[in-house]
Amino acid sequence: MVGRELTERYPERHPKPGPIVLEVKNASKKGVFEHVGFQVRAGEIVGVSGLMGAGRTEIMRAIFGLDPLDSGDIFINGKKAVIKKPGDALQKGIGFITENRKDEGLVLDASIRENIALPNLTSFSPRGWIDHKSELEFVDLLLKRLMIKTASTETHVRSLSGGNQQKAVIAKWIGIGPKVLILDEPTRGVDVGAKREIYQLMNELTDRGVAILMVSSELPEILGMSDRVLVIHEGKLSGELSGHDATQERIMTLATGGL
Repeated sequence: MVGRELTERYPERHPKPGPIVLEVKNASKKGVFEHVGFQVRAGEIVGVSGLMGAGRTEIMRAIFGLDPLDSGDIFINGKKAVIKKPGDALQKGIGFITENRKDEGLVLDASIRENIALPNLTSFSPRGWIDHKSELEFVDLLLKRLMIKTASTETHVRSLSGGNQQKAVIAKWIGIGPKVLILDEPTRGVDVGAKREIYQLMNELTDRGVAILMVSSELPEILGMSDRVLVIHEGKLSGELSGHDATQERIMTLATGGL
């Protein structure tokens, strides 16, 4: 249907991991997850797998300051980061693409211009007033870069296809020039062609040194795009696998509490 073999679904990765960008130490939230620790390097995609309800999304929300930690520390480029709300995470260069784009990722009745510009307003309003020319140039650049299909920058996001809505969410966070990008179910509800475009974009971001954390319920996606895989079981990190060693069987064994 899309004119390519399924074997071409995941683009090849040639990672060159750099220094540690994000480090989480002994992170806990009572009744949700406990003693979680891991690192993500520049230019690396770390997949996060586990069964539904294992705590994957909750860990990501805590890193972004949506649900603050009860204990534990987060470090960005080796420096302790105090993140109590999303604004703190944004200032530290962390972007978060939520699994629920319609309720949490987009303002559906706003234009695509307004949605993409929202986290980036300070970049084209240095004196407190929005420079609309700079804003439009910024949005146009991202629309072309992500190949978002829309009749106009003023089109309401609600009217876009699922794939274009998801790319609009990604565009929002690419615009901040993130150091760390958290992708929670990045291709949910997206057609095969748009998925491939998102994967290619992820590769380009890591080539530029962005550290990516990708939560996914699709094991083929985890295996196809991850350089390392973290497996969560009942709120605990049950294991870590290199991309070369990861298989569906090994991931599922760890996800269900096996060794």
